[in-house]
Amino acid sequence: MTRSKTKTSAAASLYQRYLERAIIQHGSLTAVEESLPTSRSNKALMAIKDDRYLAEMTACVFRAGFVWRIIELKWEGFETVFNHFLPIWVASRSPEEIEDMASDTRIVRNLTKVKSVQENALFILDVQREFGSFGKFLANWPEDDIVGLWAYLKKYGNRLGGNSGQYFLRFMGKDTFVLSRDVCTALCAEGIVDKTQISSQRDLKAVQTAFNEMRAESGRSLAELSMILALSIGPA
Repeated sequence: MTRSKTKTSAAASLYQRYLERAIIQHGSLTAVEESLPTSRSNKALMAIKDDRYLAEMTACVFRAGFVWRIIELKWEGFETVFNHFLPIWVASRSPEEIEDMASDTRIVRNLTKVKSVQENALFILDVQREFGSFGKFLANWPEDDIVGLWAYLKKYGNRLGGNSGQYFLRFMGKDTFVLSRDVCTALCAEGIVDKTQISSQRDLKAVQTAFNEMRAESGRSLAELSMILALSIGPA
């Protein structure tokens, strides 16, 4: 019986193997399903105002390398200091005003990160001029090239490379996988990449291809598949 089960597992698709491991780790398909994230429709992404995109960019930038809970506790202060993240208002602040904002005790005081808020406001305004809104830009980006969207955020945004850009998309509802530690471990275990630090264009392309194939087979979103990989490694 053990031999037969091994043969079945070996013949199973990549998606089926990850799902089987997640079920083993968490006890049932129901338990796995209850842990899966949801993504917004393109219509819903377009309905979000650009100040909320700037707000989430800011939150992700400030959370990077910091205690997330502190950012949450101070968030009302962030909204006040940055005038509710209206892109045109933030973009038009003078250098002196930016320095004053960076010393305001209502937020986490970090001049480099405060400057990044203004840079990202300018980025959003550039996107507005070309696409109409940041939501339209995200909605029209093809989901079979999410790593290309990551690269765009890194190139044209400020401090939006790596996991900051990935989590920004996830929290705003754009369907994306996230290269968390567990996801990278799962990808490495299957030989899709040969190291858990995934950054080269070759490895990112291989990961995108793997997710595209799993999505085509399963009908699941990239966000759901990403969580299934993470759950295949251990507890949430």
